[in-house]
Amino acid sequence: MNTTTRPTTAYVPRPIAPDALTRLRDTDDAGRPCVPYVDHEGGSPLRCCLRPVAPGERVALVSYAPLRRWAVETGTDPGAYDEQGPVFIHADPCEGPAQERAGYPFSRAGALRTLRRYNARGQIIGGRLLEIPEDGTRGFDAAFDEAFADPETALVHVRAVEYGCFHFEVRRPA
Repeated sequence: MNTTTRPTTAYVPRPIAPDALTRLRDTDDAGRPCVPYVDHEGGSPLRCCLRPVAPGERVALVSYAPLRRWAVETGTDPGAYDEQGPVFIHADPCEGPAQERAGYPFSRAGALRTLRRYNARGQIIGGRLLEIPEDGTRGFDAAFDEAFADPETALVHVRAVEYGCFHFEVRRPA
């Protein structure tokens, strides 16, 4: 899986990393075993490939702690900010995000997203609510521009307001 694919956006939305997916397909971040099922309706957001579930796909709903995973990678301690929540993933390995895609994943005009900013120590340093505009790409790009204008911002987590689910991560551009 290519987690640094260049989409047609100003920032790179990152899926759950392949090594984390391997572990989540066994035991999730809450210590529960993965329980795959066939989703006959589809539509839920997959965090492994950043697209909706297609009807009939084999998926799993697992608990994921995105900041914990990042903290291990960077040698930090997220402390009290180590929250976990439900995410959908393919039950079996997938190809990851498409090489090219238009816009940010799960971007539907009118939907509410929260963008949480974290510093290099894993501490939350701000956030904002985004009602996705008609031009979702422009709306997200502006929100990320605002977040990364603060030199302390190392990464941003995008979450759904309705359920609190983690959607994707954007890291400070190199």
